[in-house]
Amino acid sequence: MSTGGVGAHSALIDSFGRNISYVRISVTDRCDLRCRYCMAEHMQFLPKRHILTLEEVAQLADIFIARGVRRIRLTGGEPLVRRGILDLVGWIGKRVGDGLDELTLTTNGTQLVRFAEGLHAAGVRRINVSLDSRRPERFAHITRGGDVGQVLRGIAAARAAGLQVKINMVALAGLNEDEIEEMLLWCAGEGLDLTLIETMPLGEVEEDRTSHYLPLDRVRRRLEERLTLVPSVRRTGGPARYYDVEGIGARLGLITPLTHNFCDGCNRIRVAATGTVYGCLGHDQKVELRHALREGGEAAVAELLDRLLAGKPRRHDFHIAPAAAPAVPRHMSVTGG
Repeated sequence: MSTGGVGAHSALIDSFGRNISYVRISVTDRCDLRCRYCMAEHMQFLPKRHILTLEEVAQLADIFIARGVRRIRLTGGEPLVRRGILDLVGWIGKRVGDGLDELTLTTNGTQLVRFAEGLHAAGVRRINVSLDSRRPERFAHITRGGDVGQVLRGIAAARAAGLQVKINMVALAGLNEDEIEEMLLWCAGEGLDLTLIETMPLGEVEEDRTSHYLPLDRVRRRLEERLTLVPSVRRTGGPARYYDVEGIGARLGLITPLTHNFCDGCNRIRVAATGTVYGCLGHDQKVELRHALREGGEAAVAELLDRLLAGKPRRHDFHIAPAAAPAVPRHMSVTGG
């Protein structure tokens, strides 16, 4: 597919002088797991007519690239449950080296046995796999019925296909905090990087997030009682701070939206599967691109993007407290990881 006809435009720069070079695009709000911190057990997913077509996603990708975006990450929900996903990856993958530096993907890993080789063939070289536990019963509890063996087989398939895999683990007090060092050592043995993430107050869920909130400063101090963590100069364009773990050959990333705000260097915006674009994960400041794209084309989209950037918040306002409302009503699966 060719989405040509997109001309060069000014870079995407917000009112605080931050250059937007990274866009996360959700291709679906649907997922084949129901992680407790991410979504409600009985989710109401969007009608398909409200979702961008894959051709429209590719068209938006070209518009972003023309405005200076260098990295695109495909997310969900679970992106690999979207029918035709490899066609989309192939269309955008053709832009790697032609305006785009990198196309990546975040997945829960359940579909990787089926899709790993195709992702690599289409231009993806690096993926993030969400994995909060390697213990079967615990994984099933956190995901409400998921099979960790299916995910581990998917990770093996991804590595065999030549994909670099990073593990994302949401650190959860009382659920998996006793497994963090174990996960780090496993990742080191497998040649995988590990990033730990603080749980974020997005969307209404049945569980009390306060009881499972685990500050990563505390986790880092516990790890440093047994391991040597050296701050790393590595940057991937995202919000993680990295540490090299001496002696085991591991790299550890920490994403700390609550204990260490990282918004001053924000370089990204997020596109929901509906074409809604959010300037910040923690605010409802947004513009709607679906109708604009269909009715007004590139010029209408450009005008809305400029409006979005003019109002992009300086920072999120995440707080976790007993009985506190979520920062925004939408679930993470709506915005895209």
